[in-house]
Amino acid sequence: MASTSSLALIGDRPVDHLMANAGHGLGHAFLEQSVDDWRHVIDTNVTGTIYLVQKVAQRMVDRGQGMILFTGSIAGLMPGTFQAVYNGTKAFIDSFAWALRNELKDTGVSVTTLLPGATDTEFFERADLVDTRVGQGKKDDPAMVARTGYEAMKKGEGDVVAGWKNKLQAAMSAVTPESAKAEMHRRMAEPQDDGDIYQKPLG
Repeated sequence: MASTSSLALIGDRPVDHLMANAGHGLGHAFLEQSVDDWRHVIDTNVTGTIYLVQKVAQRMVDRGQGMILFTGSIAGLMPGTFQAVYNGTKAFIDSFAWALRNELKDTGVSVTTLLPGATDTEFFERADLVDTRVGQGKKDDPAMVARTGYEAMKKGEGDVVAGWKNKLQAAMSAVTPESAKAEMHRRMAEPQDDGDIYQKPLG
């Protein structure tokens, strides 16, 4: 597990800032995905992340100081049609980080969540999302996204959405029905050459 190797690299050194930035995507229809593939997404995005955070946060609390930055996602604010497992893991992180922030509010340790949108990294190639509207669309500069999260962490903010278009999308998400958000996500993440793979047969 990558979080175990990260702890080994840290050793006994004190940690002032922890950026919990694990993220592995997985596109296409859930029923087409292997168990090993979707389990790897959960192990990376959820299990490994909170394992690392728990170990490091315990040290921070013992010292009475520290800052934690989770990389969540605006994907966690909507049902992820054709990206269901990934969005589910980010919904977990978005929620978990706020809960942990409240638990640690009197310890001297702050927790911040960065919620980026589509960012120009290798994420979409690795997640097999290149043949989708979101994969082929314009993406945010990763340096801007990282800076936004870092500055929010240094200020001790609870969360921050990177990019004005993503801020608008996050605001709309709060008042949009889940069924409508699921359909919107379908249009963004459905593979363009697959058509409606779940269409009922005629007759």
